Amino acid sequence: MTVLEGANAALRFALELCALAALGYWGFRASNDTLAEWALGLGAPLAFALIWGALVAPKAPYRLQDPARLVVETAVLAAAVLALAAAGSSVLAVVFMFALAVNIGLMVLLGQRRPSGI
Repeated sequence: MTVLEGANAALRFALELCALAALGYWGFRASNDTLAEWALGLGAPLAFALIWGALVAPKAPYRLQDPARLVVETAVLAAAVLALAAAGSSVLAVVFMFALAVNIGLMVLLGQRRPSGI
């Protein structure tokens, strides 16, 4: 693995962690009810982690095959972008979306993501 490939893989992991943070941020801002805030603030990132860990991650026990995995991966990352926008952080949503696009583009260019998936 080259330095650039390693850096891009690290970026991917950081983006996955940012998605968790974005969903939690949205959840804690989505309601005026304290119980709902806690449920969404903790539940949304937990749902992301469970879906990602079970279906998308490289060592997922039920890893989907492409194109289904790509659809799920796109949906959960898009949910994080939408969560940032819904929480009123449209600039962060655009930055996050751009970072995801750069990461995926580099994965294709570096051979880390084949047409059949990562």
